[in-house]
Amino acid sequence: MSLLSAKDLVIKFGGLTAVSGFNLDIRENELIGLIGPNGAGKTTVFNMLTGVYQPTSGEIEIMGEKTKGLKPYELTKKQIARTFQNIRLFKQLSVIDNVKISFNYKIGYSVFNCIFRLPGYYKEEQRILEKSRELLKVFGLLDKENELAMNLPYGEQRKLEIVRALAAEPKILLLDEPAAGMNPQETSELMNLINWIREEFKISILLIEHDMKLVMGICQRLVVLDHGQVLAEGTPEKIKKDPKVIKAYLGEEVAV
Repeated sequence: MSLLSAKDLVIKFGGLTAVSGFNLDIRENELIGLIGPNGAGKTTVFNMLTGVYQPTSGEIEIMGEKTKGLKPYELTKKQIARTFQNIRLFKQLSVIDNVKISFNYKIGYSVFNCIFRLPGYYKEEQRILEKSRELLKVFGLLDKENELAMNLPYGEQRKLEIVRALAAEPKILLLDEPAAGMNPQETSELMNLINWIREEFKISILLIEHDMKLVMGICQRLVVLDHGQVLAEGTPEKIKKDPKVIKAYLGEEVAV
């Protein structure tokens, strides 16, 4: 059974059809790239999969359960998490607090415990703190746990957003242009990091990316969107030689 299945998704904004007939199956421990020209509908697909937009027609299932009508926070409970094309950290909060926020939906104490600061409250808060620090350590950010998120360099803000998503303990992680604004060295490090995340956390990853070297280098399968429709799907080797893809997006065969 697929972890996530999208069937015949269509979304219209007024008289404009932004995405039409989109199908996708994400299986366990897969790393899939969603690529296409600007305006092809990639982020719109992400927004449908994560409940930001409700499709005009079609169905989305997560582990066999239909998600129609569910809000983004409800989908988080279904173990799907995402990052954003434009970084959306709580910039006035500390690095550690940005991570701790992800535990909100699974806090193990009641409002009563919180108000009266009973032992259960302190025990759960300590557990959340320890798990947050473990993740920050893995990503080399532990020494900056008390800094404001806004003061981190751009590349570390990108990392922090991924850490926050992973703190929700997803089975499916959606990364929207994670390499945007990064230099070649940072992009190379990100390639290794994404591969490591998939293997270490045993999760499936769907990513949007314009850096062809990145997607061709790490993705097992690519889905190409053009004008809101799937133009091609297959292995990176197959996609980079597809005449339709070359004409619509790549412009020429990609060297990897």
